[in-house]
Amino acid sequence: MIADTTRPGSPSSIAVIGFGLSSYPVAVERGWITREDAAQRALTTLRFFWNSAQNENAVSTGYKGFYYHFLDMQSGERVWHSELSLIDTTLLLAGVLLAGVYFSGSAQSRDRDSRTRDKLYRRVDWNWAQINKSTLSQGWKPECGFLHYGWEGYNEAAILYVLGLASPTHPLPASSYSAWTSTYQWESLYGHEFLYAGSLFIHQFSHAWIDFRNIRDEFMREKGIDYFENSRRATYVQREYAIHNPHEFEGYGESCWGISAGVGPGDRALRINGRLRRFLSYSARGVPYGPDDGTIAPSATLASLPFAPEIAMRALRYLFERYPEMAPECMLPSGLIPPIPATAALAGRVSNISDSTRE
Repeated sequence: MIADTTRPGSPSSIAVIGFGLSSYPVAVERGWITREDAAQRALTTLRFFWNSAQNENAVSTGYKGFYYHFLDMQSGERVWHSELSLIDTTLLLAGVLLAGVYFSGSAQSRDRDSRTRDKLYRRVDWNWAQINKSTLSQGWKPECGFLHYGWEGYNEAAILYVLGLASPTHPLPASSYSAWTSTYQWESLYGHEFLYAGSLFIHQFSHAWIDFRNIRDEFMREKGIDYFENSRRATYVQREYAIHNPHEFEGYGESCWGISAGVGPGDRALRINGRLRRFLSYSARGVPYGPDDGTIAPSATLASLPFAPEIAMRALRYLFERYPEMAPECMLPSGLIPPIPATAALAGRVSNISDSTRE
């Protein structure tokens, strides 16, 4: 199990586990962890999820192949009355499939363990989660049934639909994907035309597992771009928003941007330089329509490197130069992110929210 955040007492997030499983192969390839250790960690996780309780009980681990968003770090049972989450289960499955394939040839992997990834994927009943046999619900709770909202507008659910459509046991019909894309919103902002989503993580999550370059669905063929190019444009929109800085936050600019979902300073109001500012705790911050309380997510800036390295690296250098406390020295080998000259404007307060993936 992997904790959702670094705060004491934090439960596990199944999405974080999915990202963790996906990081093990990278760590092995880079020599940061042995293949044997990583394989054992991955297999322990896969075995737990396969053998964990799958029923309608309010304290089980999952139901219908899906899993609850937050689980107890020791027992693996549902906590916080969290929902049976479709997207977080998908992010978990993406890690399960990746790690399962990567470690399938490991000496530590028995035949039955290497097949566990497939059994976990095949068990998910995607059809059960359809609303009116069209789009998917975002979640379900044993106390009240399906949540009263589904997936509308472009969001991080791209990988959800990919896995749902490809299921060998309970595949979604093609009509469900068309129903989702029919809710897309195309916009022109700061000179960039793109498929709109305000929060930067939306343009990044699915790309961790799928290379969308030159892959187009009907909507993207009509627009003449692909989802990778769309994320590149969204990254530039973020920078342009920070340059325009409509709320006049001190420090926003071409080298200080990255507005995404996560934990902020807390729900409170403070008067700063004679102006009342209202801050948020957890929020899916986005541009240009908000919410925006001046909180920068360095994790979102970092994750922009594949899409727009020419602006993302400059922003990262600035953030690490201005806020070296974002990462301990052991994580920043000399020369990894060289400093840049100080800019005229000092950055405002930056909250590091990289340890939260709550939706």
